Amino acid sequence: MTNLTPDKLTLPKSPTLTKAVTRWRDAEASLWEDSLVVEEPLEIRIGGVSLIVVMRTPGHDFDLTAGFLYTEGLITSGDDIGAIAYCETGDAVDHQNIINVHLVNGAGLDQKSSWQRNFHANTSCGLCGKMTIDAVRQVVPPIQSDLRVERRVLYGLSDKLREAQAVFERTGGLHAAGLFTAQGDLLIAREDVGRHNAVDKAIGHALLMEYGALDAHILMVSGRASFEIVQKALFARTPIVAAVSAASTLAVELAGESGLTLIGFMRGKGMTVYSHPDRIC
Repeated sequence: MTNLTPDKLTLPKSPTLTKAVTRWRDAEASLWEDSLVVEEPLEIRIGGVSLIVVMRTPGHDFDLTAGFLYTEGLITSGDDIGAIAYCETGDAVDHQNIINVHLVNGAGLDQKSSWQRNFHANTSCGLCGKMTIDAVRQVVPPIQSDLRVERRVLYGLSDKLREAQAVFERTGGLHAAGLFTAQGDLLIAREDVGRHNAVDKAIGHALLMEYGALDAHILMVSGRASFEIVQKALFARTPIVAAVSAASTLAVELAGESGLTLIGFMRGKGMTVYSHPDRIC
């Protein structure tokens, strides 16, 4: 069982803060207290050695860490994680911006060099195209799944995910990711300023809470479906990915070659299916 060391120094950080702004409406200006999404760096260390700095919205940091390690192929299951803890630097601010992970028997450490990429990410970038389809294909096999989902179930996902976006409701500035059952039940919803971070948080929570295989689940994301979203779903073995907006060419190519059903423009009773439409009935 993974040891999740609780925060001993401070209360969890808020994902939002307020700031005085000037709001214009036509020709009239007024002072306003606006809620802003917090964006801060999170350094992930493996055995005390820095691996990556991710720009993220504070909250569910352990989920984010576990999900990132899993969807980057550095671990193969939650059993590879011995412990996750904030580093006690003595500085209350830095304390919650540095996480140290102890991997059981050094799991994943020998794979870092094989990815041949500099582990640095920002909120909008994710993999930034540095991971090619060929590289993903060499690491993870195509999805083989008999899952079939009724279109009426898919039509209901967007509204359910939107209803779960509590921070977006206050700020209008966050992406979201949700894991659903094949019957359309929302299991996990996570928000973050980075869409790929939100996905890592959702998948990481399932990993740490030992939800089991995700091969009968649906991943729904706000915004567009990019290459890194499909790549992360592929590592999680989730056969269906749905997005509110469009899909990129590389995302469609990877989904098609990897046996993954990719859906875009999931809004109301409409959607665009880019690959493997046979899973929809």
